[in-house]
Amino acid sequence: MNPIYQRVVIKLSGEALAGPEGFGIDPTAAQFIAETIKSIHDSGVQVTLVIGAGNIWRGSIGVQHGMEPATADYMGMIATVMNAMAVQDSLERCGVETRVQTAVEMNKVAEPYIRLRAIRHMEKGRVVIIAGGIGNPFFTTDTAGVLRAVELNADAIIKATKVDGVYDKDPKVYDNAIKFETLTFQEALERQIRVMDLTAIALCMEHNLPLVVLNFWKQGELAAAIRGETVGTLIGSA
Repeated sequence: MNPIYQRVVIKLSGEALAGPEGFGIDPTAAQFIAETIKSIHDSGVQVTLVIGAGNIWRGSIGVQHGMEPATADYMGMIATVMNAMAVQDSLERCGVETRVQTAVEMNKVAEPYIRLRAIRHMEKGRVVIIAGGIGNPFFTTDTAGVLRAVELNADAIIKATKVDGVYDKDPKVYDNAIKFETLTFQEALERQIRVMDLTAIALCMEHNLPLVVLNFWKQGELAAAIRGETVGTLIGSA
């Protein structure tokens, strides 16, 4: 496949696992995710997944009803572990050896997140799935994804979405929306693009970590990005 990225972190939203109703865990979606990850893993790319939990719990909803924000966030962290286990199961059934690590310790079902151990797993050909965010409230799983990518010396972070890149406005609402093939980190911050929170983008900029936004569900899109082809939107240095 001739990948230009040898080690990547893929940030996958919880919604990617949702069924037709928009919530819960759909085994068919988990299987598609596993097969897509396997396609690049088999080419020798080292892969870590960081997964969200929007399909199970959104802390903002709890806060709107008076819940303590920290409690709502911790509930979301716990929910990410359920998603990670579902993807792990699908990957293992595809023949891909996998490890789940989490910043919120759950020793019965996952390893604690340890940077060097995660790197060693990847070097041994295992896919690492990181759950639990960064283990602290008030930080999104987007920020967790970038932080882990920096820690693990990844060549890029890939934001897996259902849209084929970043647009100047919502392409589902505006027919004349313009897609960006590339953006600088500064442009992304100034435009306040909603594909990732600004803290995550600022962290990418600080560490010069390329961010690729693509349609994970389009056949071959992820592999094309790994090969360095022009797909989705590449956000990087000027």
